[in-house]
Amino acid sequence: MTDAEILAGVLDTLASIAPEVPGDQLAVDQPLRAQVDLDSMDWLNFLIGLHQRFGVDIPETDYAQLIHLRAIVDYLAARRPPATG
Repeated sequence: MTDAEILAGVLDTLASIAPEVPGDQLAVDQPLRAQVDLDSMDWLNFLIGLHQRFGVDIPETDYAQLIHLRAIVDYLAARRPPATG
């Protein structure tokens, strides 16, 4: 899976939590929560959605690393289970 495919999945997951967020207008290197104004519960639901979509466990101790879209994509790419088949 490419970084672009992971980013598309991240944006799709975000849209399922906050459909009003224009994913195509988000900056990849700026704090995501500041751009989309997610509350704590929405943020947690977003992280749960990423876990479900990508099969990556995201422990609470790693939340602080997931500041912007690029960091989220890099995090998921590094921890994603290998494709089988």
